[in-house]
Amino acid sequence: MVADAQRARTRMVDALREARRVRTPAVENALRSVPRHLFLPGVSIAGAYADEAVAVQFDGPMATSSASQPSMVAIMLEQLDLQPGQRVLEVGAGTGYNAALMTRIVGPAGRVTAVDIDEELVDRAAVHLASAGVDEVELVAGDGALGHPPGAPYDRIVLTVGSDDVRPEWVAQLAPRGRLLLPLAVRGSQLSIALDLGPDGLLRSSSVRSCAFIRIRGEGASADASVCLEGVGLALHVPEDGPDPDLAGVTAALAEPGDLVASAVSLGAVDVWDGFGLWLALTEPGVCRLLATRAETGLPDDLLPLGATGGTVALASEPGNPLPGIAAVVPVPGQERGRGPGPVGVRSFGLGGPALAARLLAALERWVAAGRPEAMNWRFTVGPRPQGQHERLQPGACAVAKRHCQVLATLPPP
Repeated sequence: MVADAQRARTRMVDALREARRVRTPAVENALRSVPRHLFLPGVSIAGAYADEAVAVQFDGPMATSSASQPSMVAIMLEQLDLQPGQRVLEVGAGTGYNAALMTRIVGPAGRVTAVDIDEELVDRAAVHLASAGVDEVELVAGDGALGHPPGAPYDRIVLTVGSDDVRPEWVAQLAPRGRLLLPLAVRGSQLSIALDLGPDGLLRSSSVRSCAFIRIRGEGASADASVCLEGVGLALHVPEDGPDPDLAGVTAALAEPGDLVASAVSLGAVDVWDGFGLWLALTEPGVCRLLATRAETGLPDDLLPLGATGGTVALASEPGNPLPGIAAVVPVPGQERGRGPGPVGVRSFGLGGPALAARLLAALERWVAAGRPEAMNWRFTVGPRPQGQHERLQPGACAVAKRHCQVLATLPPP
């Protein structure tokens, strides 16, 4: 079994190197030296070293903790840029695997503290770390939204759970020029953003990647932004800082489909979230995403393949608009497609749908003209929310209001 595990681990790391998820010797050496299967007891060797996330705890049908996909683990370790001797705080201990990897990189002069709100997970992580011969990690049962002040300041703080906000506690516990890495919700997309603390107190992104993580619990938890639409088999997801949606108006508009206008653009599933979808959310008001809640919906078109069912990006009329409507990106019918790019068009719904469809088609063209930017092309600056009169933004910038901060998004010229 030991030989089988070693061979599987070698294949996993070789594949991650070939895909350029692993870029540095420090990350490669850590992945080669820490046996992932010891952190996933009960999972087969093949399953432990597959490039897939593994759910390890559930609340009913909902996963509340998972071992992250190895490629995502590698991406985030590269984003962290850990150095020997650094002090690291991990929010979301999970299985303990990521803490073990970071411990290998920071070495005996460094220190890794992993905090988790779930005491049972902390206890299991301790068993896993002991079985792997890693005894340097400090495990803490507590609410990671508050950080862990006794060990501060930290050179690196990393979240392995998704957050809707950048908590002031994390910023306060960062060392000067420290780095905070977290999966942050940005208007419907979840982005792994590495933020460096500047001498002016602002956090500026050094790298951005797409991701999908279970959301944080405890003090930092937030309500699901998706709301089911009655009778149409869809949920509506709206930006966290937008106005409350007109659910009745959207539902009524969806019952009145208009024309489908083909575009010259091809989109894949990832574009709905972190390509065109993110662009649209940061440049146009009224953005929403439609997510199928059952196999058959009340729409005349298929949806783009997302998860177990499907979804798409759309523009909806503002609440109170006398001409309610919605326009959605849909696959062009008659085309065989998987999750890869395929031709799309725009379907309008309701009286206000045609005007929204024209805006959506124009936005598609602008996105293509800009070089089809993805999540990694955006830059983010995080600072305090402005007091009083709203600040004037530079052209092309977008301010996303959070509870504790403001996230300023800009797209550098191509």
